[in-house]
Amino acid sequence: MIAKIEGILDELLAGAAMVRTNGSLTYEVLLPAFAAARLGGSIGQPITLHTLYFIEGQAQGTTMTPRLAGFLTAEDRRFFELFTTCKGIGNRRALRAMTLESSAIAAAIADRDATLLQSLPEVGKRTAETVIATLRGKVDPYLVSAAYGRTGEADQAHATATAGRGGTLEREAMEVLLQLGENRTQCINWIDQVMRGDERPDDTETLIARVYRIKAGA
Repeated sequence: MIAKIEGILDELLAGAAMVRTNGSLTYEVLLPAFAAARLGGSIGQPITLHTLYFIEGQAQGTTMTPRLAGFLTAEDRRFFELFTTCKGIGNRRALRAMTLESSAIAAAIADRDATLLQSLPEVGKRTAETVIATLRGKVDPYLVSAAYGRTGEADQAHATATAGRGGTLEREAMEVLLQLGENRTQCINWIDQVMRGDERPDDTETLIARVYRIKAGA
């Protein structure tokens, strides 16, 4: 199984990236819609994609074609695998439907937000209801982790400092905000703004206070 590919992004096609590896081989890698938009400014630059290999049937199943799908993070790949367990959501359909990040789609599922799901390509009312019924209760790992990936020494130190309290700082704040009646998708956006600031809060109370300052427009 091909789990990861690294190379130069030569070209972006409709829903796919052409990735040239060190061995001068160029691979066509199918992309979720939101990932293709993200990579628009990376033509000619080195990229790394977490990949998933699958076989696609064509001409009523008489022709089987190997395909490679690529994702910006391992979390996105795992969410895609979960998403495609829903009846009616095949690999190609899922790739076209993922115009939003995994965390946003997961939040819509957790909140039973069928309207948001129906706004995704390839997802109608019945499919949205099926997705919610199938995946609600299974998407918690993607609600925060996909939205707040960390790299670097400072980020690792922050993760270590918060891990001993039974979860990340963001997740703790999310739980409190949800108990206060806030919308999950909006909470992700607010927390993201705070954590991307110059000074990260050291405790849940400070994080929540800054969230409410953002909400108030301060």
